Amino acid sequence: MKDHTTRLGLSLLAAAALAACSDSPEPRASAPAGSVELSRTAYTATAPGAGTSADTQDLLTGGLGRTGLGAAAAPAYANAAAPTAMELRRNAIYANYRGILDPSANGGYGTLYGPNIDLAGNNTLGEGLIPGVEYVARLDDGTGRKNVTMAVQVPASFDVNNPCIVAGPSSGSRGVYGSIGSAAEWGLKRGCAVALTDSGKGMGLHDLGDDSVHRIDGTRATRAEAGVLAHFAANVTDAARAAFNAAFPNRLALKHAHSQQNPEKDWGNDTLASIQYALYVLNQEYAPAHSSGSGKQVKFKPDNTLVIAASVSNGGAAVLQAAEQDGAGLIDAVVASEPSAQPKSTAGYGVQQGGVAAGRHGLALIDYFTYGNIFQPCAALAPEAAMAEASIYNYMALLGMSGRAENRCTSLAEKGMVTGATTAARASDALAKLRAYGYDAVHDTMHTAHYGLGNSPIIAMMYTNALGRFSVTENLCGTSLAQTNATGDVIAPVAAVKATSYATGNGTANGVPATVVFNNSVGGAKAWQFGVSQSSTRSDFALDAALCQRALVTGRDPMTGAELNAASTPTKAQSDAVRAGMAEVQLGGNLRGKPTVIVHGRNDALVPVNHSSRAYVAYNRVTEGPNTRLTYWEVTNAQHFDAFLPFSGFDNRFVPLHPYFNQALNAVWANLKSGAALPPSQVVRATPRGGAAGAAPAITAAQVPAAVAAPAAGNVIGFAGTAINVPN
Repeated sequence: MKDHTTRLGLSLLAAAALAACSDSPEPRASAPAGSVELSRTAYTATAPGAGTSADTQDLLTGGLGRTGLGAAAAPAYANAAAPTAMELRRNAIYANYRGILDPSANGGYGTLYGPNIDLAGNNTLGEGLIPGVEYVARLDDGTGRKNVTMAVQVPASFDVNNPCIVAGPSSGSRGVYGSIGSAAEWGLKRGCAVALTDSGKGMGLHDLGDDSVHRIDGTRATRAEAGVLAHFAANVTDAARAAFNAAFPNRLALKHAHSQQNPEKDWGNDTLASIQYALYVLNQEYAPAHSSGSGKQVKFKPDNTLVIAASVSNGGAAVLQAAEQDGAGLIDAVVASEPSAQPKSTAGYGVQQGGVAAGRHGLALIDYFTYGNIFQPCAALAPEAAMAEASIYNYMALLGMSGRAENRCTSLAEKGMVTGATTAARASDALAKLRAYGYDAVHDTMHTAHYGLGNSPIIAMMYTNALGRFSVTENLCGTSLAQTNATGDVIAPVAAVKATSYATGNGTANGVPATVVFNNSVGGAKAWQFGVSQSSTRSDFALDAALCQRALVTGRDPMTGAELNAASTPTKAQSDAVRAGMAEVQLGGNLRGKPTVIVHGRNDALVPVNHSSRAYVAYNRVTEGPNTRLTYWEVTNAQHFDAFLPFSGFDNRFVPLHPYFNQALNAVWANLKSGAALPPSQVVRATPRGGAAGAAPAITAAQVPAAVAAPAAGNVIGFAGTAINVPN
């Protein structure tokens, strides 16, 4: 293990300056401050298989190829109780690739996109394996607790005479391979080096019962055995852990939620560090030896290496943040798909659709999530949101959760938070509240899926903990994480699930193996789906926890509006911590004149356009003024999760957004290489596949038309003063 720390704690620029000002006649290539190289591995496979060694794996597919990535099941482990690092890498690539796009043939995999599809959209690449070299490193700030993972992939096709880097911070809360199917695939096909980072997230799972953790390579060990190679270990003493285990046995900690680092504040700088590390790697691979006889010269640097930062969802927010923070000029262009962009202000600009102002715009993600977490399950019962079909799209009905949703409506009515004498009337009032808060009518029927699949309860729990830097032992709002059974009871984590979770988990409390648990449930701790609130004594999806999380964000009791104080639950101090963390992660809107394309689906009810992309585009325009080079494509009939498209009810209603991410990358490449103009801001009118839920026909290219250089007048996204105006 080689430590490339120049001087721990120095900024990236200071480290670069230190290298440039050495006594040597030429500068020596240096890695970013705080980085520690863990491995350099040549992955040489060119034919697919379920390989467990470097010569049977590649950079893009883990050796599986197009066929293996499209298979319904991941390759088996030789010993699921103790998988090897190479097996975990392979299966993590499998899971992360499929986690952000639709891997079904009818949905476009293998025809519109996939390892076999070249950058022109043609099926020419066979199984699509890409051999090359992969470096893995960790990045720490001197505390030993940050431990961001970085991976730099250099394809064998890399052209030293036309060097390029694509930086892909992970989407969601995923690990270092979170962008393998988005930024990495496009970059590797282009022959660019790819700079991946988990940005302080990933499958950092600490079992507080046996004190075991993931190493950075995904294997499990005790915290003591893992040492500095622990991906994450909760910052608790043995005594505190023992006391917590006695009170709350079988609990788990996740890095994104419990690192006490508020990792989101560093997503941009972590992305910049990964780019600087990629430049270092390229110099290590291809630069001449330094005249001192130690190290390499600086052959590749920002002014001669083209760099595109591109990613999806949280990764999209990270690349926007990185561009705003890029004082050193590392990044040349940006592509952000469905970014969780959070402008620092809601003032000075507006958001309109068809000339009608949005109810609210530009709110912080945890603001609209904690609001939605209260009202979504009730709103899903509104006649306007009703669906007859029993499909995954109507998830709450499918799982028999409608009775608990009715209980939520009743509890909200008792607290004076919705009006109406019947469930239907209360649900309609809840839905109206969501619309007034920035959700659109196209989201009405999405609330059942997003709440039923747990997105809102998971985000509300994880992000309040993360933003406020709370310890796992604090049980914020009476919640914790644990594995649960079918009736919501806490159980000891299943050994094989825990051992393989580096590959199967996505860094959230999605049940693999961590689930959000309401500790304060009447009768004992239960998973959030079964939580019985003490204030209502009914099974209402743990409304008490949702109200507490909302209070943390607003600083006020959500029922009375009274300001929190030292005696309230939560306390004012806890709310102040969350609100301070919220301010740390909001964006300034200045992209420094970099050519940028933002792509977003209009039907995205997870990260609604009024609060994210529409708002950020308007904020950027008033912030950057005439220097902005940002263009925005809004795609109709597209929502947040391409990976949901194989599900019954999603398949016939929505189109994939992934083809537009690839088109945007091609557009910024052409802009940088030949000066071709970016297609202007526009609504792209995609057409769903239709058919019966669960039996949609195969998608065609005609259903996902490209953004065009000269959109029709009715598709042009423009401005009415300082307000963005998106056509209906």
